Amino acid sequence: MANDEKKQDQRDGIAHRLGGWVHVAVIACYMAVLFVQPAAAADDMWTRFSNIIADVYGELLGISTIVAVTAAAVALLVRMISRNERAVAEATSWLKRIVVTWIVLNTLGFIVAYLQPLIQGGQYTPT
Repeated sequence: MANDEKKQDQRDGIAHRLGGWVHVAVIACYMAVLFVQPAAAADDMWTRFSNIIADVYGELLGISTIVAVTAAAVALLVRMISRNERAVAEATSWLKRIVVTWIVLNTLGFIVAYLQPLIQGGQYTPT
């Protein structure tokens, strides 16, 4: 009886290990398909990189605008409600930093969008 249980445990262990390896193989196949398909569809590496950076920058700008508006609203509330002059000075300082940072982020996007056509293809061609 104990011998039969021991053999059954061995079979279960082998099946479990084999199932794990099959699972890993299936995941590897899925990952290969996922990674190969976008690479084959892209024009070239730089076009794909440019699209990714543009998407990331667009998301960053959207998130930073929401965060800037929220933080500026809190700073303005502290500035208007607080009776402590030190808190008012800190809120004003934070408000200036928020506005400057938001302007810098927007300006970087504008500069990149304006300069990209000027240096298209890696060669500067003045108009």
